[in-house]
Amino acid sequence: MNQSILVKRVRVSDIVITAAIYAAASLSILLLAGIVCYTFVKGISSISWQFLTTVPSSLKGTFGIAGNLLNTLYIVVITLVIATPIGVGSAIYLNEYAKPGKVVRTIEFTTEILSGIPSIIFGLFGMVFFGNTLGLGYSIITGALTLTLMVLPLITRNTQEALKTVPESYRSGALGMGAARWYMIRTILLPSAMPGIITGIILAVGRIVGESAALLFTAGSGFLLPKSGMGFLTKILESGGTLTIQLYLCMSKAQYGEAFGIAVVLLVLVLLINMLTKYLSGKFNVETRE
Repeated sequence: MNQSILVKRVRVSDIVITAAIYAAASLSILLLAGIVCYTFVKGISSISWQFLTTVPSSLKGTFGIAGNLLNTLYIVVITLVIATPIGVGSAIYLNEYAKPGKVVRTIEFTTEILSGIPSIIFGLFGMVFFGNTLGLGYSIITGALTLTLMVLPLITRNTQEALKTVPESYRSGALGMGAARWYMIRTILLPSAMPGIITGIILAVGRIVGESAALLFTAGSGFLLPKSGMGFLTKILESGGTLTIQLYLCMSKAQYGEAFGIAVVLLVLVLLINMLTKYLSGKFNVETRE
């Protein structure tokens, strides 16, 4: 009996593996959808204008997260302002200036180790060094400096990998035409690697927004809003609990409705961050830009 070699042979093992892959993918989607739907069902009733624009007050009988939203914004902005230039600059040096060798491999290995350290250890270090030794105490700036140490490896490694994806012909062509190395990096490499760099920064934002253990030791749990324009400037030296800290406090006090309300806000923030990542990655992608 003649059979063409183009005829596919159906194997039982292939069917089993394919079914297992589809089952795993379906289970992951169901779990994610279940968690999101359950959180929204439990917490959507707590969302209101008062919930988003006020702070907890026993005298007024209100519970809101405006102060926590502001604290989260402060910590995200301060952390990125410090970590982004250092992380991107470190990646540029390691990838474009440093000679490959033991020193570079040691730095990369150390960066990977820092990425795997539990956040609570960063919190203990931040409390002792930034809070006690430098005298910053429980404050937003202490929490931001601690989170800078946490997200720095993430930004550095993502930037390195983004730079490695740029074809070597771009470098050799620019240098062969007489361009200075920094001019080549600024005008060719960074624009080409920008989608990967932005992805790393947005992932860092996601980690900052979702962090709680380290901030519990460094930033405290304050939730008051500034009372004056100068108060917005001095706010960074005061205790400030983020949304995740307030979520933890609500759970510890059995305030489950408010806790699920905060969880809904966090889910929306994560969704917006992911959408922003998609948009910016396509916006700064020089290969697809017209």
